[in-house]
Amino acid sequence: MVEFFACQPQDKVAFNEDVDGIFAPWDHELSPGCALAVIHKGEVVYTKGYGMADLEHGIPITPESVFYIGSVSKQFVATALVLLEEEGKLSLDDNIREYIPELPDYGHPISIRHLIHHTSGFRDNLTLWELSGRSMIDDIPEDEIFALICRQQGLNFIPGVDFSYSNTCYFLMSMIIERVSGQNLRAYAEERIFSPLGMKHSQFNDDNHRIIKNRAFGYTQLAEDSIGNLIMRFDLVGSGGLYSSVKDLYLWDQNFYHNQLGKRGQTLIEQLQTNGKYSNGEEVNYAFAMINGEYRGLRTIHHTGSMGGYRSMYLRFPNEQFSVIILGNIDNLDPLNRAYEVASIFLKDKLSPEKEVMSTSDEPETSQNQSDYPETELNKFVGSYHSPELNATYHLEIAQNQKNILMQTIKQKPVILHISGSNILSDNTYKLDFNKNYQTFNMNYAGTSGIIFKKVAYSTLNE
Repeated sequence: MVEFFACQPQDKVAFNEDVDGIFAPWDHELSPGCALAVIHKGEVVYTKGYGMADLEHGIPITPESVFYIGSVSKQFVATALVLLEEEGKLSLDDNIREYIPELPDYGHPISIRHLIHHTSGFRDNLTLWELSGRSMIDDIPEDEIFALICRQQGLNFIPGVDFSYSNTCYFLMSMIIERVSGQNLRAYAEERIFSPLGMKHSQFNDDNHRIIKNRAFGYTQLAEDSIGNLIMRFDLVGSGGLYSSVKDLYLWDQNFYHNQLGKRGQTLIEQLQTNGKYSNGEEVNYAFAMINGEYRGLRTIHHTGSMGGYRSMYLRFPNEQFSVIILGNIDNLDPLNRAYEVASIFLKDKLSPEKEVMSTSDEPETSQNQSDYPETELNKFVGSYHSPELNATYHLEIAQNQKNILMQTIKQKPVILHISGSNILSDNTYKLDFNKNYQTFNMNYAGTSGIIFKKVAYSTLNE
C-alpha cells in the first residue's frame, strides 16, 4: 500500500486555509460533508474529511470513509470490457445481441462501443423506472429493470448518429461482463482491477444487505437548517454501484501514469482516454467513461457521480499530473464546482485568467406560456393514458387554476403542465406530444424520447 505523504506547497498554511474555506459550510458536527484528496506528481499533497459520515452516531468523515461514488463507477466498468477484449473474449465492435439476445432487434446493430460512448440510442433505464412510478433509490430488482429495458419498442435515435447519456448502457455492459467472463462485475473487478492496485476498500455492492465498513451515509438538505436522512437501497451495478474512498481512488489515479492492469502498459491508458466516434467519423466528447475537456487553458479529464445523497467528482489535469477527488454525502455539495475551486488554488500560477463562473447545469431558464385557455381546449387532454413500455398509467385533469393540466401517476408527485402548442403539453422537463384526436401521445423526458401512451378507461389506473 502506498503511504500518504505529508508534502505540502511552501505556503502550505495559506493553501490549507483557502481549501478549508471552500468546504467550511459543511465542516461541523451537525452537517454531512465530504472527503477530499489533492494529488500532485504521485503524492497526496492534501487530504481531509469535512463534516460527518454518520450524524446519528456522531462519526466524522475521514480520508478512509467509504462513499457511494455514482457514475464515477463507469470508468471501472469500461476498463473491465477493455481487459476482456485484451483477453480475446470479445470485441468492442461486437453486436451486443450476441451476448444479450433477449434485447429487441431495433433494425440497426448496437455494438459494445456504442454502449461505452452513449451513442446507442437506448433510453435511460433509471428515468424509465421513475416514469413507471417507482423510486430509483429504493431496491430495484435486476430482472424487473431488465424486463423494462426489453419492453422498449424504440430507441432515441439510430445507433452511432447522436449522443444521449444513458445508464442503460452501463447496466447492459455489466451483464456482458458477467456472461463473457463467468464472473459477476463485483468479482471480476476485484480480481482484475482492485486487487492488483491494492484498492482494499473498494467494491461493487450488488447486495443492499451487505455490511460496508466505514460507510458514510447519504443525506439531503431539507431546508436551510434541516438535514434529512436519505436511506438508499439501490444495488444495481454497472451504471454505478461502486463504493470507495479517496485513499483507494488515489491508487486508481496513479495507475493512469504507471499502468499495472492488463498486458499493454500505457497503451491501455491511452485507449481509455480516447474519445469515441460517431458513424460519420466525428468525435464524441466522451471517452471510456471519462470526459475530456479544458479548464482555463489546461487539459482536463473528469467525471461526476450522483445518487441519493451522494455526490462525487474525479478531476484530473493529466499534463500536470494533478488531481482532485471529492466524495460527498450531502446532495447540495456541488462537487464539480468545488473541485475546480480547489484546483484554482493549487494551479493558480498555471491557469489562464478566469472568464466566467462555471455552472453545474447547461439548461437555460425558460419561461412557460401562462396564457388562459378555454375549458373546452383543456378538456381535449383530459383522461387516462397507459404506456405498455413503462407498464404505467398517467391521469391528466384540469388543474385547480383552470389554466393548466395536472398530470399524476401512482407514487409520484403531481406535475403541472402548460399548453405550449395546439397539441403539446410541457414544463421544463416533460413534453407530451398528442396526435390529432388526442387518443395517444409521445412523452419526452430527461433525454428519454418517444415513449408511447394510449388513452384508456379511468379504471385501468395503477393501484
